Amino acid sequence: MKKIISFALLSILFSCKETKQQVDTIITNAKVYTVNSSFDTAEAFAIKDGKFLAVGKAEHIQNTYTAAATIDAKGQTIVPGFIDVHCHFYGLGLQEQRVDLLGTTSLEDVVKRVVDFQEERNMSFIIGRGWDQNDWEVKEYPNKALLDALFPDIPVALTRIDGHAMLCNQAALDLAKITKNTKVEGGAILLENGELTGVLVDNPMRLVREVYPKPSRKEQIRALLDAQKICTNLGLTTVSDAGLDRDVIELIDSLQQAKKINMRMYAMISNTDENLDYYLPKGKIKTEKLNVQSVKVFSDGALGSHGAALKEPYSDKHNHYGAMIIGHEAYRDLASRIAKSAYQMNTHAIGDSAVSFVLKTYKNALEGQHKKRWRVEHAQIITDNDFDYFDDENIIASVQPTHATSDMYWAEERLGSDRIKGAYAYKTLLNQSGKIALGTDFPIEQVSPFLTFYAAVSRQDTEGFPDGGFEIENALTREDALKGMTIWAAYANFEEEEKGSIEAGKFADFIILDKDIMEVPLQDIPNIKVQQTYIDGVAQ
Repeated sequence: MKKIISFALLSILFSCKETKQQVDTIITNAKVYTVNSSFDTAEAFAIKDGKFLAVGKAEHIQNTYTAAATIDAKGQTIVPGFIDVHCHFYGLGLQEQRVDLLGTTSLEDVVKRVVDFQEERNMSFIIGRGWDQNDWEVKEYPNKALLDALFPDIPVALTRIDGHAMLCNQAALDLAKITKNTKVEGGAILLENGELTGVLVDNPMRLVREVYPKPSRKEQIRALLDAQKICTNLGLTTVSDAGLDRDVIELIDSLQQAKKINMRMYAMISNTDENLDYYLPKGKIKTEKLNVQSVKVFSDGALGSHGAALKEPYSDKHNHYGAMIIGHEAYRDLASRIAKSAYQMNTHAIGDSAVSFVLKTYKNALEGQHKKRWRVEHAQIITDNDFDYFDDENIIASVQPTHATSDMYWAEERLGSDRIKGAYAYKTLLNQSGKIALGTDFPIEQVSPFLTFYAAVSRQDTEGFPDGGFEIENALTREDALKGMTIWAAYANFEEEEKGSIEAGKFADFIILDKDIMEVPLQDIPNIKVQQTYIDGVAQ
């Protein structure tokens, strides 16, 4: 009888063991911020076929599933893979092959970097980006004279940090056929004593970009792979590239299909006739890695270059209002065309005049439609009652918290003490709309999502300035910041059903951190390290 009972018990135990479901990977002994609707935490999860299969207590997961690989997270923090809702992924990669002017302290510093770069690379056309005259002792636009003296025959084009102004030498201006008599709407060609300074603001820059040497396919691939490495190392698993042309989108798709690029991409097509004529009739393009269903449009310039379109003059430049890059009628026609398609309209709008016009145009173009999720990119300065427009399921604010902490040193000089209260007003936007999507606009700002999170919550730079935070009433909570970089960002991309949280059925995109981003002292957030980034449950 004892033998019979023992055999029966063994049979039951063996049977129980066999009933465990086979999965690919189990992650256990972790502090998992799921970012589900209840913002629950969990201890473990199981992954099968690149998706989360189950999330919950470690004991339950281990008793229910068996895996080819079990990873002990050793109590570390896990969050969903970060989504940068507005960046320039391809541009970041290209910048790796160009002159880096970030952090330069004077025109002389800029020129030295150009000289050093040219000695190493010997380029036939020198391209750079990153200078900001607001960081210089002499906070004025530079002049091309020094570049002309050093590079009389080699074209040089150096774009300002925000992408809305450019310093060119005479060789570059000649190649672009720009003279002191050239007229271009939606921007400015700056003159001094009737002569070209070399500085172009907004639309005239296009004339120079049109004569840039086109990157070879090899250079394009290198740029995309370089950008992917930078981004995955910092915990990004999806990026929304704000303005791409068809050739780059198709190259990205081919590299994703060949499994050379694992980064998920929400590609906004650039607003060109060629792109619109091809993509709008074609409809949305969606794979597991690529999503093409939006158009990136510029309405105005940037605040730092005095190009943002304001309702009242700049406080530090009287009688100057900035400028719209696109005409009002042209913009309305474009909005009407996009509204009849399956595409989302994502408009760069910084000045309060531009933001107001964009919001009113959105409202009219989308009348009678639902959940179109058209985005106001930056939504930087808002006055009067224009916040009210964000109480609409058709409109989303897509903002970059590090813009606030980069601009805070000079923004009030541009806007004055009254308008600054409606600038970078992320908490006000969140309260109005219920969601806010966060990004960086890299390479204009640094890539790090931890700086995004820190700026959103602290409203300070990494030195802790200013005391108490810049316009601190518009700081986000840590929970809201994490949602803005995950589930709300996914929502802004129409992807909340497949990513943005750690839940069964969604892509297994997550990151393991060396510190708990929700609990560490505020000043430690920028220094958090990503231990490992996973896309489809696979370490990158």
